[in-house]
Amino acid sequence: MTITMDAHEPALAEARRQLQICNACRYCEGYCSAFPAITRQRAFADGDIAQIANLCHNCRGCHYACQYTEPHEFALNLPRALAEVRVDSWERHAWPGGLARVFLRHGWATAGALVAGFAVLFLVIRALGDAGGGEGFYAVLSHAAMVAIFAPAFLLPLAAMALSLRGYWRDVGGGRIRRHHLRAALASAATMRNLSGGHGEGCNFEKGERFSPARRRAHQAILYGFLLCFASTSSGTVLHYVFDSPAPYPLFSLPKMLGIPGGILLTAGCAWMLHLRAQADADLSDEGARGAGAAFTGLLGFTGFSGLALYVFGGGIAMPVLLAVHLGAVLAFFLLIPYSRMAHGFYRIAALVRDAQAREG
Repeated sequence: MTITMDAHEPALAEARRQLQICNACRYCEGYCSAFPAITRQRAFADGDIAQIANLCHNCRGCHYACQYTEPHEFALNLPRALAEVRVDSWERHAWPGGLARVFLRHGWATAGALVAGFAVLFLVIRALGDAGGGEGFYAVLSHAAMVAIFAPAFLLPLAAMALSLRGYWRDVGGGRIRRHHLRAALASAATMRNLSGGHGEGCNFEKGERFSPARRRAHQAILYGFLLCFASTSSGTVLHYVFDSPAPYPLFSLPKMLGIPGGILLTAGCAWMLHLRAQADADLSDEGARGAGAAFTGLLGFTGFSGLALYVFGGGIAMPVLLAVHLGAVLAFFLLIPYSRMAHGFYRIAALVRDAQAREG
């Protein structure tokens, strides 16, 4: 396994110390995928620690079950130790890395500035006369302008994300990905099995020693809301290019029937997640990235909310401004994918694929 991080870096050194104690104790072995991965190791290379950190879902059950937390002299706080390594792995592999550092340290300001700046840009484009003379949104901004802006904004972040994952995969010693590895990882991600705490009662994210399924359900609302919104956009693309049926679409069309419930789920799930994050013990997460995580959740929720507002109020005089704000939020979301908690989703699936490989020996 390739070791590419400084072994004396404080976050790695502290995580290694705690993992060695956990490996000796093994009380939490059945809690989530992270603990079987811990027990498969005799020593922890840097790549091993990064892999375990990205398997950790920060459910915090291990912390409340542990007999070695403060005031014990071992002072274990494994959720925070792994959170710090996890965020470091995203930042270290991000390309270009400077953007990741800016967002992690100034999450709300960066997201807000991008949304506002892009919204103004779209209004300026309209004022300069790019309105295409079409119907609905295309009367404000032509289809050609939307494609020219959003196609690169969608593809380039995905390319940057692929470069990041390649570096991570090399560090954790990943091998050839087979279909059953990917199926196992996607099934775990879709059900969010690791947020059940290993016993089906939920995790301890926002209620301390009390189990709660709330975080798992909020995550699922966000995930499936996002997928419905993506399916809505994809179906509109197919209708436009394959069936020569451009927007706007009626209520009982596929884009609307997918997009409206998707927007509701996305907005509600993000609001719920922000509420849970406000209740959670901040000492069990990475302090430096906490604001960026909340900022991206807020941006994602605002994207869903602005889309719903555009649907409800888009028939009036406010439509150009609502469209500009919504498109600004969508564009900011796309560009921040490799440097935000969206990257966390990609890394988590990669870690689950690597874990499926490791379980085969």
